[in-house]
Amino acid sequence: MKKLQALALGLILVMAFSCKQAKKEAEETSEEIEEAVDQMAEKVEPTVITFKMEPKSDSGVSGEVTFTGNGKVAMKAIFSGLSEGEHAIHLHEKADCSAADGTSTGGHWNPTFQPHGQWGAEEGYHKGDIGNFTADAEGNATVEFETDEWCIGCDDEAKNILGKAVIVHQGVDDFTSQPSGAAGARISCTGIIQ
Repeated sequence: MKKLQALALGLILVMAFSCKQAKKEAEETSEEIEEAVDQMAEKVEPTVITFKMEPKSDSGVSGEVTFTGNGKVAMKAIFSGLSEGEHAIHLHEKADCSAADGTSTGGHWNPTFQPHGQWGAEEGYHKGDIGNFTADAEGNATVEFETDEWCIGCDDEAKNILGKAVIVHQGVDDFTSQPSGAAGARISCTGIIQ
């Protein structure tokens, strides 16, 4: 009888050890898979598109805008020829800078039909409502912006920035006036074309 009890106890111990070992191996495999996925994500080359800004409304404002996408989209814009002080910058509906005053780009890009406002405002904001930036005494400025609410070439039309335009305004976005923030003339434009 004691042999039978010892055998049963031994069998239970072997099974418990085997379960612990199997659990440990499963955890190690899961960690290895997560690490491999992270490494693959790091190896995916980001999408980078760069465009030159065109002067509009007889302004002489030029520059370059670069969008880099890999999960989030980062925008870096460098401008020259601005008047000193604050200016508004937005994404507009159409990548069409053909009009001398930039109006061919349409209104602010607003695929979610929100009121105009400051980026992230609880009351709502357009996906194109980037905000204001400041030009120095020489008329130069750099704008850097990053969001996961945009993508470059994805299937989600509420996020895809391809086919849109970047517009710099002469004035400041007041974040209140509808539908565009009363930012004044469109003084520089570029289309984000596929």
